[in-house]
Amino acid sequence: MKRTVWLVTFLLTFFIQTAYAESKEVLNIKIYETIKMFDKEVKGGTEFLNRAKGYLVFPSVYKAGFGIGGEYGEGGLIVNNKIIDYYRTVTASIGFQIGAQKKSIIIVFLTQRALDEFRNSDGWKVGVDGSVAIVKWGVGEEINSIEFNKPIIGFIFGNKGLMYNLTLEGSKITKIKK
Repeated sequence: MKRTVWLVTFLLTFFIQTAYAESKEVLNIKIYETIKMFDKEVKGGTEFLNRAKGYLVFPSVYKAGFGIGGEYGEGGLIVNNKIIDYYRTVTASIGFQIGAQKKSIIIVFLTQRALDEFRNSDGWKVGVDGSVAIVKWGVGEEINSIEFNKPIIGFIFGNKGLMYNLTLEGSKITKIKK
């Protein structure tokens, strides 16, 4: 069973990466467009991101499945308003699932320690190497008025706004060259 999951992960990663791998320039544009979309969706979003120690932006994470599924996306780590490194996220899953979707993810590092641990890892797995709290709040609420008790928080959103009741658990994030 474990071999099947890894085989599916490998195949999905290979085919999706080949199909969706973008140039550095195109990815940079999409990263900054995603930040603009985030700011429109989240009141005070840009100010909040500017206060963070760093944040990962995955503009397009593609998920597909038919019984066995997987996700793949590429993005960048921003520190001091500059993209300093590039990463990919990969997830495999087994269970009832049919279809495909695209979403954007922003993972925010609120402490220097959390950012350093992420950057010094050789492949970072959500839920194992670090816990990511998915943010939920009411309509019209200012993000900067919320107290967060976790050092790493995540936002998942798509064409129809923020997505709730989703998880990043099991996502493997690895540094890539662009």
